[in-house]
Amino acid sequence: MAFTAPNGRTQTALADINITPLVDVVLVLLIIFMVTAPVLQSGIEVSVPKTRTVKEISEERTVITINKDQRVFLGNDAININQIAARLKQKIRDPRNQFIFIRADENVPFGAFATVMDAVKQSGITNVSIVTQPLEENGAKR
Repeated sequence: MAFTAPNGRTQTALADINITPLVDVVLVLLIIFMVTAPVLQSGIEVSVPKTRTVKEISEERTVITINKDQRVFLGNDAININQIAARLKQKIRDPRNQFIFIRADENVPFGAFATVMDAVKQSGITNVSIVTQPLEENGAKR
């Protein structure tokens, strides 16, 4: 931007913003978030079963985890199995349109899994999915 001073000379103002450092900082932050996001999601160690069909989850959902010791977690917080329905009712506004994902260790007895499913259904949520891992191509031989 240029303007003329009272003495007749043309002067330029230093009003231009150099965005190169801003872009550098944004790119570094983007890389940091891309690296740390998968680590934050897998806070509880669970060996989920392997299946042939696996649907990729693209958005963040509510996850209930049952580890190999049959401890139950809502998100990353340990929870009593009897409190699941009440906590989900507090947390979720519209249970009919809410999806819940259950991550259970493959060695968890079906009774523990069924009890968690029942607690989720008591909260009014009917859309429940089970988290699995895809089979590896080499290990898929029968």
